[in-house]
Amino acid sequence: MAAVILWIPLLVGLSVGLGGTQAQQNPLHPLVGRVFVHTLDHATFLRLPEDTAVQPSTRITYHAHLQGHPDLPRWLRYTQRSPTQPGFLYGTATSEDRGRQVIEVTAYNRDTFATTQKRLVLLIGDPEGPRLPYQAEFLVRSHDVEEVLPSTPTSRFLTGLGGLWEPGELQVLNVTSALDCGGRVPLPIEGRKEGVYIKVGSATPFSTCLKMVASPDSHARCAQGQPPLLSCYDTLAPHFRVDWCNVSLVDKSVPAPADEVPTIGDGILEYDPFFCPPTEATARDFLEDALVTLLVPLLVALLLTLLLAYVMCCRREGRLKRDLATSDIQMVHHSTILQNTEELRQMAATREVPRPLSTLPMFNVRTGEGLPPRVDSAQVPLILDQP
Repeated sequence: MAAVILWIPLLVGLSVGLGGTQAQQNPLHPLVGRVFVHTLDHATFLRLPEDTAVQPSTRITYHAHLQGHPDLPRWLRYTQRSPTQPGFLYGTATSEDRGRQVIEVTAYNRDTFATTQKRLVLLIGDPEGPRLPYQAEFLVRSHDVEEVLPSTPTSRFLTGLGGLWEPGELQVLNVTSALDCGGRVPLPIEGRKEGVYIKVGSATPFSTCLKMVASPDSHARCAQGQPPLLSCYDTLAPHFRVDWCNVSLVDKSVPAPADEVPTIGDGILEYDPFFCPPTEATARDFLEDALVTLLVPLLVALLLTLLLAYVMCCRREGRLKRDLATSDIQMVHHSTILQNTEELRQMAATREVPRPLSTLPMFNVRTGEGLPPRVDSAQVPLILDQP
């Protein structure tokens, strides 16, 4: 018990030293099928006074995860271009994500090494108002994903798109980076952007201009490298450079045909005159096949063994047969050579002359001196130096 009491002040002091304060904001209310964007601002995590501005050089990075899990939920994403810029939590919740979710966000100050943790309570519910069955997705190549997440660029995009759509309320349903959809990282050239997909929904039908852009004829022109069919003025330019060859329209006002439920039958196929099933197989004895499979290789191996033994043992000439086939002159000459060689060896063994220096184990090529007796030859160099 005393050890626990001693540890409590230590943990409190460590938390204060790191700046690890936890705060819980008011609950946020994301809607199913609508884009949700929450900005992770530096001023909120630094807890500065109202009259104090955040320095532009302040570097803070964030790490967000679902409470009790190591990562964010599948519908929520996090992005931050650099530590000096704010971070964003964005995504579109589905009907399966209804309910309460708690997101824990930890901010790391790269200058003071302090950390601050906050909890975001998300209460995901269904949207109010009319349905948005007419949905269109546009690829904006002139922006990155974090550039369209604030409310000002989004409102400007909806205002420009209102000139291409029938009069009615437009809402952003989803925002996705082009890199998350299989796009490639652009070259490090000024003005090159990653691109972002913006999905917009409305309760009013598509205009003739949008239908013409998404028509098969327009896609065929894009496949041939020609500009698409755009019968109206591009009101999104010059603020947004939209790739009109990547516009997709989805009309959910027409219900999709229900899949036919298969009828379960009795499991018996209908009669087919072209199908001839095999008859019942008769009993068959496989003893002969087994004997042929085993005995034939054994018999062949036995024959090869006998043939090899005959060649190696019965076809040898032998020394006696070889001597009989050799002429007497050659035999006498060979015997004489052997006798003379043996005699020379005996004479060399009995002579009392010193051995040549070249046959000694170690000798000096310059002086001719050999090694002294009883010297370990392993400790003496191969060639003795001249004194």
